[in-house]
Amino acid sequence: MSVRVVLADDQALVRGGFRMILEARADLEVVGEAGDGEEATALVERLRPDVVLMDVRMPGVDGLEATRRIVASGSPARVIVLTTYDVDESVFAALRAGASAFLLKDVRPAELVEAVRVVARGDALLAPSVTRRLLDRFVTVLPDPGATPPDLGSLTGREVEVLRLVALALSNAEIAERLVLTEATVKTHVSSILRKLGLRDRVQAVVLAYDVGLVRPRSL
Repeated sequence: MSVRVVLADDQALVRGGFRMILEARADLEVVGEAGDGEEATALVERLRPDVVLMDVRMPGVDGLEATRRIVASGSPARVIVLTTYDVDESVFAALRAGASAFLLKDVRPAELVEAVRVVARGDALLAPSVTRRLLDRFVTVLPDPGATPPDLGSLTGREVEVLRLVALALSNAEIAERLVLTEATVKTHVSSILRKLGLRDRVQAVVLAYDVGLVRPRSL
């Protein structure tokens, strides 16, 4: 079955370019286009796509508010936020709103296609370098890095350890190597963490780790 995608961007040329890239793949299908966030929200409710490519800055209802509405509605659609800028407050706000990934608008075609496929599978896409810059920029409260915040009391000690490494943008393979575990064991821990904390994906895990002060910026 093909992955159904909605494009939300106020520039028709941008939407047209993304449509050409995606529909050149047999497993991807663009089912709708929106010029603003309100239209995007309505399309998601009516068409029930798997993935939404959502521009941040649009007239009227912007991409951030549209993302919040889509997630709050309980829609299973995953949102990939598109931005012209690398890391700013709007990107972090989009992740907090429930977006599963963000991409720059000058993303290479192959990367765009892979991002849609990854997010459609239920995974989150957040590059390690991006995660580190987000943490370096936004984390200001630095508790004892060895402590377990009370918000994470439902997790085992090993799960807290895994969450801390997830928040530092390590892949499952890197976490497995760091903790001398198999990748399958790490994947099981990550799934358990998401289930216990009621999180959708790894992006939300990073945001939670920021919120509870579990991580320490690398730049400090």
